[in-house]
Parts: sequence; structure tokens; C-alpha cells
Amino acid sequence: MTTDLDSSAKLRPDLDCAPPHTRPRPSGTSREEETPDTLSGPLADARAQLADAIEILGLDDGVYSMLAHPRREMTVSVPLRRDDGEIELLVGHRVQHNVSRGPGKGGLRYSKDVTLDEVRALAMWMTWKCALVDVPYGGAKGGVRFDPKLYSRDEVQRVTRRYTSEIIPIIGPTQDIPAPDMGTDEQVMAWMMDTYSASLGHTVLGVTTGKPLELGGSLGRPTATSLGVAHVALAALSYLGRRPSGTTVAVQGFGKVGRGAARFLREAGVKVVAVCDEYGAVFNADGLCLPELEAHSAATGSVLGFKGGEELENSDALLYLDVDVLVPAAIEGVLHAGNADRVRASLIVEGANGPTTPAADEIFRAAGTLVIPDILANAGGVIVSYFEWVQANQAYWWSQTDVENRLRERMERAWNRVLEYAALHDISLRSAATVLAVDTVTTAHLTRGLYP
Repeated sequence: MTTDLDSSAKLRPDLDCAPPHTRPRPSGTSREEETPDTLSGPLADARAQLADAIEILGLDDGVYSMLAHPRREMTVSVPLRRDDGEIELLVGHRVQHNVSRGPGKGGLRYSKDVTLDEVRALAMWMTWKCALVDVPYGGAKGGVRFDPKLYSRDEVQRVTRRYTSEIIPIIGPTQDIPAPDMGTDEQVMAWMMDTYSASLGHTVLGVTTGKPLELGGSLGRPTATSLGVAHVALAALSYLGRRPSGTTVAVQGFGKVGRGAARFLREAGVKVVAVCDEYGAVFNADGLCLPELEAHSAATGSVLGFKGGEELENSDALLYLDVDVLVPAAIEGVLHAGNADRVRASLIVEGANGPTTPAADEIFRAAGTLVIPDILANAGGVIVSYFEWVQANQAYWWSQTDVENRLRERMERAWNRVLEYAALHDISLRSAATVLAVDTVTTAHLTRGLYP
């Protein structure tokens, strides 16, 4: 195990010696209005995790308030002319949680479930993710509330260009750099880049990441998040003394992250016995043939109907299978107080953002289940987005081998830091990861100083 924690990741010297949970809460501004109890969903979870880190670090309530609220947020109207000529009004958001360590960085999602609080939570998690894996960004996130599957490609393009034009004042290669997320892809990033560039009168490749290769994208970016999930999953199996060849895994979600994570784990020798999408789940105790399943899903739009596996009762049934590893790679809050005690996997690797609630975390910790938190497990995407941004700024592109080697190095370094810190302070991997990230961001913010 690596024991080389760089100084920026450590707690302040006066706090290193005291057991984290024995430190008294500092006095300061009341946190009554900021408590997660007044909220629900992802933002409540994100603020609860922040509050835990603030307490472990011994920081005051003023720092909590500063980090619990976004630095800047914008809500915009996105009028859309449908293909039939009707006008529909959509709503979009862009939230910049913290920019103390560099420009905002975070995905853009298109979903009928997008809310401002969800975007706030995702932006906060992006801040911690960037700090944890040491990329010089703050956290940001965006979303437009609509289901792109119900709209034509031309309509999605019009939504993208209008949304981009509305948020142009707060984005840019040195301000805030969007990337793909749920419901968006490299074509959406190309439209965003073109819209932004047209407004300035010249091409600005660095305004988005996750673009097509022809427009300044990076080799290795489409699979980066999935590959990062696989790297830390394999590192955790090694830590637990398990061989990939004797391990079974179930993957919830067969989209951008889950599909690639399943493929990379299978290539490493792990037996992928179940996957699911929004329509249902398939299972094969002997292991699913992923190339055939991917072809079936691409042809039909779902994993259902795949002849190489039996259908489970529903997608949730996948969460409770008797497997060694569970990879929730779909949406937030799928593991909660109502179902955590039914999960039989001994290792959970969070491919999605926020799939585990704080209540479920407590249940897993009591049961001895190891949870690799989202801000570590799925950080591969933002790492390679950073690589893409660097390449665009230099107009010099790396080989896929260079990209993947650098990705593996950063993921393994972050894993070792978190693992060591959790062991040193007898806290969960999530608490350790959040503490390390919050301490890094707080140090940067306070070193810069509060503007009068």
C-alpha cells in the first residue's frame, strides 16, 4: 500500500493527532437553516457528507455555509420551436459550486428529472472530485429539464444551442467547461463549442470537453469514467485479497458508464453475471456474453429480450443478487435505508453520482461492506476531460496509451491516499475522500482570502 500522502491532502497539523469524532463542534454561525434535514434528495445527501467532513476537520460553521452554497448559479428559459412548429418552453440551469482552485468543471445532463437542487448537489460533488484527484478545477454542473429521447435530433440541437447562448456569460475555457453527462454526448458538446465560438468570432476548442476527435476531443475520453471505475474496483479487490477470476459483479445501468465498466471488468477476468437498464435486468450465473449483449442493446434499445440471459423480476432485483461486487452506475439514491440491508455484495463501487444515501452508508459500514465513493470511483471522466483541455490549449494531442497510463496513475494514487487516510482515522472511504477534498478546497479558498 502506498503511504505517500502529499502535504496538500493532509489535515492541518494541529488536527492530525486528535481522533476525528472526539473533537468538539466549533462555535459559530447557526447552521439551523442549512441542515440536510430541511432538504431531501441528492442535495441533502451532499450537504450531510459535507457536514461530516467539516466536523472531522474541526472547521467552523462559516466554512460549512461557504461550501454548502454555490458560488454562482443561473436558471434560464430555453424556448424551443418543435419540428411541427409549436413552441415549447424548457428550463435549464448551470451551477458553479466553487472556483477557488480553477475554472468550473462539470457535465451537462438532459433529463425530465432535472431540478436545481439536483444540479447543486452534482456541482458540489464535482468540486470534491476535482480536488481529490488533483486536477485544477472547481465543481460545476448543468441541466435542461426534458427527455431527449422524445425529441428529434434537430430539436435537441436547437435546445443545446439556445441553452448555450443563454449561459455564455458564465462559461468559457477559463471560467466553466461543460462535458457530457446523462442524456448528452460528444455531438452535444460539439454544438455547444460551435455556439460559443460563433459568439466570439473564432474557434475555442477548450470551452467543452468530451468532444469528437475531429473537433479537439481526446483519445480515451469516451471510456474514461468506465475505465476509472474498473481501475479502483480491481484495486479494491486486491486490497480485499480477491482475484478477479474468482469474482462476480452486477452492474446497474448499461449506459455510458455501466456498459464500459462491465466490459473492462470482464476483460480483467471478472465474471459479469447481471446488468440492467431503465427497462429491466438480465442475469446469467455463468456470465453474460457482453459483446452479444451490447449488440442486442444497440439494436433494440434495451437489454430485455437478450437470449443469453434470463430476465429478472425488475431492475431493482439486480441490487440484491448474491454477487461479490455491485456497481451502481445509473442514478442517485438507489441504495437507501429501505433496501441497503438487502444488498449482499461485499464491495460497492459507485459508478453513478450519489447512488448511496447517508443512511445506507451507515448500514453498509455496520455490515462491513466496503463502499468506494463516487467522487473517487467515477473520477476518470473529469481526469481525462482535464487531459483533453490541456491538449486543446497546447494544440498537441497525446496517444491513447499516454492518456490511459496517466489515467491509471491518477486513479491509483487517489485510491491509495483515500485508503490510507481512512485506515489512519478509522473512518469510511467516503468520509476519508470527502475530508481530503474539503480540506484541499478550504485551504485554497482561505489562502486566496475572502474579498472585502
